[in-house]
Amino acid sequence: MKEYKYKINGKEFNVAINKVEDSVAEVEVNGIAYQVEMEKTVKVAPVIVRPVVTASAPVASASAAVGAAGAIKSPLPGVILDINIKVGDVVKTGQKVAMLEAMKMENVINADHDGKVTEIKVNKGDSVLEGADLIIIE
Repeated sequence: MKEYKYKINGKEFNVAINKVEDSVAEVEVNGIAYQVEMEKTVKVAPVIVRPVVTASAPVASASAAVGAAGAIKSPLPGVILDINIKVGDVVKTGQKVAMLEAMKMENVINADHDGKVTEIKVNKGDSVLEGADLIIIE
């Protein structure tokens, strides 16, 4: 038996999963028994694990691809934790320009070429997709 506690809209629920047979589960919610019919499981393609650049890793130019206009792009989807530069700053190759949290890991985003920061396209706390432009360096 597995027991869980949930809080939904301020109301607490104690859920116990007593038994699961085929696609029917016997559960108790706050002491009331229910028969729950579950959808059939769908087979999912295997997950592909990609290496990520962490704060302790050496500078890796693969962590930030340069677009045609000098854009540093997000190497994977995540949340911007910090931006370490501002518009007008001159940056060097390998300099930390931002920090991205992805898959519960902090990933350092480094400048992969020398130049001047002309635009910052994200803010701290923004969610970004893989390949999204983060910073333009010309």
